[in-house]
Amino acid sequence: MYSITNHSRIIVARQQHHLLHNANITTIRLLVSSTSKNASSLAANNLMDHPTGDLHHANKSTVALTSSTSISTLPDFSDPASAHGTKSTTEIIRSIAVFQACRIPFLVKNAERLLDLSSKVLGNTITNTLMKYTFFRHFCAGEDSVDMKPVIDKLQANNIGPILDYAAESEGSDDGDDVPAIVFEGISTQPLFNQPARIYDYTTEKECDRHVEIFKNCIRSVRDVSPHGFAALKVTALGNPELLERMSTIIVEVKKFFALMDEKKSGFITREEFLTCYDRHFHREDQDALSEVLDFLDADNTGMIDYISFAKMLTPYTLPSFTLKCKDVGPLAMATPSVDEIALMVKMSERLNTLAEEAAACGTKLLIDAEHAKYQPAIDSLVLELQQKFNAKDVTDRPVIFNTYQCYLKDMPERMITDLKRSERYNFHFAAKLVRGAYMVHERERAKKLGYDSPIHDTAQDTHRCYNEVVELLLRHRMQHGPGVEMMIATHNKESIEKAVSLMNEIGLYPNDATVHFAQLYGMSDNLTFTLGNSGYNAFKYLPYGEVQEVLPYLLRRAQENGDMLGNAGTEVSLLGRELKKRLSFA
Repeated sequence: MYSITNHSRIIVARQQHHLLHNANITTIRLLVSSTSKNASSLAANNLMDHPTGDLHHANKSTVALTSSTSISTLPDFSDPASAHGTKSTTEIIRSIAVFQACRIPFLVKNAERLLDLSSKVLGNTITNTLMKYTFFRHFCAGEDSVDMKPVIDKLQANNIGPILDYAAESEGSDDGDDVPAIVFEGISTQPLFNQPARIYDYTTEKECDRHVEIFKNCIRSVRDVSPHGFAALKVTALGNPELLERMSTIIVEVKKFFALMDEKKSGFITREEFLTCYDRHFHREDQDALSEVLDFLDADNTGMIDYISFAKMLTPYTLPSFTLKCKDVGPLAMATPSVDEIALMVKMSERLNTLAEEAAACGTKLLIDAEHAKYQPAIDSLVLELQQKFNAKDVTDRPVIFNTYQCYLKDMPERMITDLKRSERYNFHFAAKLVRGAYMVHERERAKKLGYDSPIHDTAQDTHRCYNEVVELLLRHRMQHGPGVEMMIATHNKESIEKAVSLMNEIGLYPNDATVHFAQLYGMSDNLTFTLGNSGYNAFKYLPYGEVQEVLPYLLRRAQENGDMLGNAGTEVSLLGRELKKRLSFA
């Protein structure tokens, strides 16, 4: 048996004592330290006998890590020919120009205004054409499958797989937590406890249905060009962003309500504690129904209930059946969705299921992108539904659905460990894409505006540490327990990649082991991707595509969120310059 269950108990207890940030990092370190020093699964069993977290006692009786054999040498990421040898001279010159432009802070910070000015002065056609043959061609694979084919062919010739990403974005409102989408014509919803009525645009729903077809084409395009490719999708393209925010509010309030019942802050409550809290907040109308609820929450009849079981029972779809029995209208009742909102949530879930079924039929894997923190609880919940169905171990040998974890979020380790625990309990493959995070500026500004603590790590070093420790945790889990976990190490950080490669060597994973995939954005860090691909690793490029005017918001966000990285793109420019100089010297 694996010790994630018991480690999760430890971390939940600590975090609920208001030590969220420190506990997350500390727990990951403990998990990694325990497994790195003691590779045997006996460590997990010993910790189960010491639920208070006595790792020192557990480590004494574990089997030492067997001597590792180096499977491959560390790739050389400083070779310009490996990084840019397949580019034409024109492409190299364009790349240098784009990177140099991205290193000018004024241009990056004012890109949106400058584009608006260009559109007014030159017109949309000329502006879009200028963008298409500069920044768009550098960072995007094309406008459609025909346009993308030469790019994909070149990548695959270098053992690099495609991750196709339809890059149109819909971000919703940032004015507050419960701002309705006011439109002329829509679905008006009236919640159950006299909360403000909300309106969801018919046009949004129609656009979401249209996006389903676009994503289907994306999935089929991956199937046609690669037997092991990925398709990426954003849930905000499949449901109204305001609806996702409503869903997230519900999920957060359910978690808070469980924490309220968990007075001992142990991560568990007894049946008796549940009944006491239930009688305090709800009218007990049907004893038989309540007994069924308890049997669901404590299916193994242990007398204990944890958050995973509680959250599985109390979903956004089922919440009204509980809150209608509330004695008082509190935060949980106020979060209750209307009948129409639940119907829209179901519709959004059906769209995702349609795409997951398409992906499973095509042999394509789906990467569900992480988005703004205000949407993420809903996205995680929807992805969990898909993973339990399409990653089930009795259905498939390999996962189809990957969730994305942003390591710049302070609560990420807790959420990831909880999801890993869920995968064990419900017998499905755990599959994760690990990123540092793409919305740092937005998250900090929103937290400041609305007056809550920033969810982002205080320093970049904290984020780097979190990323590397989570990668190590998952790799050592794979070492101990074999297949069942897959991860995509999606990073431009050379140090993180070198650490992952070294650890793969240490634990005996060959470069092409299906456990680990590496990925970088198209147009960035080619010295990493091409070198990994040519060294036999599972390397991928994230290929955004779409019509130029649809993709412009994506390009602007990338410029802003990756401004520091692009501003320090000295390595990129240096390698490009060396390759160009070599060619010109032979001209």
